[in-house]
Amino acid sequence: MNLTIKVPDEVYRRAAEVAAAEKVSVEELFASAFEERVLEFERLKERASKGSFEKFLQVMSRVPQGEPPDQDRL
Repeated sequence: MNLTIKVPDEVYRRAAEVAAAEKVSVEELFASAFEERVLEFERLKERASKGSFEKFLQVMSRVPQGEPPDQDRL
């Protein structure tokens, strides 16, 4: 399948550098990146399907209430 996408010039330039270093075409680099992203989405979706909002609430109920200590502040 062919797909035309628009990317900022800077992104394309950086992708071309990576592709050259990896000895692949820019198209192969983008295809690989898209595939990784899709696979990661599928993995996260699978993990989410095993989750439980009730278990989340149980865990969160054990978190102490109040302000965090100074060393934990952002």
